[in-house]
Amino acid sequence: MHKVPFHAAGCEKQLKPIIKNKKLLPMNRKLRMGMIGGGKNAFIGAIHRIAANMDGLIELKAGAFSSDPEISKASGEMLFLHPDRTYPDYKTMLEAEANKPADEKLDFIAIVTPNHVHFEPAMLALEKGFHVAIDKPITFTLEEAKQLKAKVDATGLSLLLTHTYTGYPMVKQARQMVKNGVFGKIRKVYVEYPQGWLSTFSEKDSKGAAWRTDPSRSGKAGCMGDIGTHAANLAEYISGLKIDKLCADLNIVVPGRALDDDGGVLLKFDNGASGVLIASQVAAGEENNLTIRVYGEKGGIEWHQMEPNTLLVKWLDKPTEIYRAGNGYGTLQSSYAIHNTRTPGGHPEGYLEAFGNLYRNFALTLQAKLKGETPAPEVLDFPGAEDGVRGMAFIENVVKSGQSNEKWTKFEI
Repeated sequence: MHKVPFHAAGCEKQLKPIIKNKKLLPMNRKLRMGMIGGGKNAFIGAIHRIAANMDGLIELKAGAFSSDPEISKASGEMLFLHPDRTYPDYKTMLEAEANKPADEKLDFIAIVTPNHVHFEPAMLALEKGFHVAIDKPITFTLEEAKQLKAKVDATGLSLLLTHTYTGYPMVKQARQMVKNGVFGKIRKVYVEYPQGWLSTFSEKDSKGAAWRTDPSRSGKAGCMGDIGTHAANLAEYISGLKIDKLCADLNIVVPGRALDDDGGVLLKFDNGASGVLIASQVAAGEENNLTIRVYGEKGGIEWHQMEPNTLLVKWLDKPTEIYRAGNGYGTLQSSYAIHNTRTPGGHPEGYLEAFGNLYRNFALTLQAKLKGETPAPEVLDFPGAEDGVRGMAFIENVVKSGQSNEKWTKFEI
């Protein structure tokens, strides 16, 4: 393998359009965020707050942090919120915040609840005029996802769906190389997401395990809904293709579990390319080993989430190249990768920074809307309602295929 050379002058040329758009940054205030869910001891709530705070563009002003009013109150105190803006439930919060004067009113709502408590808060927030940031999968059912997208379209408000892995600089780089035709027509996509944390029946000891494997709170799918949707989204995002049909095999490996904890899916894309998607939460010893390989006529890419600053670029007729986040590489690195890179090469950026990139781009988009400006394309590059609909369609079609004796199931939305 040989390392791609770095040309500082080329890097400066790439940076210019993004720096020019930094004019979006000056405002006389930060964006005001309210949070639903994510109270004390909730893993993902803390991640959202760190990501939102990373660039100094957003401040948490209000919250309904739990279905338990006492936990919500304690969470608000822990986060130093004014007691009047810590609410016992999301309906009370949205009603009260919608009636506040313009110089106090929230700009957007972050929803970080289990899957079954996504749709109603999101719909109500949009109805009250708030932009929305929401965890994936976007809703509990495909029909809900369609209704939510229709509401986003009707209101003209923005929705951020936190498919975190699309926020990594080298994922942006891979997408742009494919989009620019560097590898020719895409032929093959392999994506796998093995975890091992559900290798034993841990539902009684872990709240996260309990709701993710409960059909009444998680939905039709367990593993495929939780991490399979990430893998499918990443495959479509980098390849630029859409899944057209699939053939799925879903498994419940651990005795007593109610939803799938393992599975594999054969894929056919809308350009004729084929693919394989594997997701498992019973791969004992694995952490979050999300990996994707995409191949075209002339070469392809390989990216590992647990080594996210590295992108392998493979060629049919020359040695493999190593791209590294933060090095620029002149005109070889896309403006999208540079825009989402925070530190010089050799200073690791990971999950939190990728999450932060989603929130920053979302915030810059909202700022632009507030000022009547158009954000740069790099700023608009974050997952939204359409990705949410496709994610729910993936779940529906995978479950349907897994229950069918037919080899292929048409991907229907």
